[in-house]
Amino acid sequence: MAEAFIATDTYKLFPSPRNEHRHVFLHEVFVPHAYTLIDLPTYRLQGRYSLFAAYRTADRKMGQLVTFELEADVARFHARFVPD
Repeated sequence: MAEAFIATDTYKLFPSPRNEHRHVFLHEVFVPHAYTLIDLPTYRLQGRYSLFAAYRTADRKMGQLVTFELEADVARFHARFVPD
């Protein structure tokens, strides 16, 4: 059985069931909107990516963490993301 969450030094992560990859990639963006729909395939990213529901332990803030294999995809995400 897969783990229900992934604990890091900074976050407690809950993988999206729609993820192709359940890997925490090097480049990450914390989105402080816990209920915003983020449909990553529509961003047409070049590398692999993962989406997690996230609990940030430093300030106990809930949100979402998007992790990217490629740094260029971070810029593409920032340019296209608009919270609901």
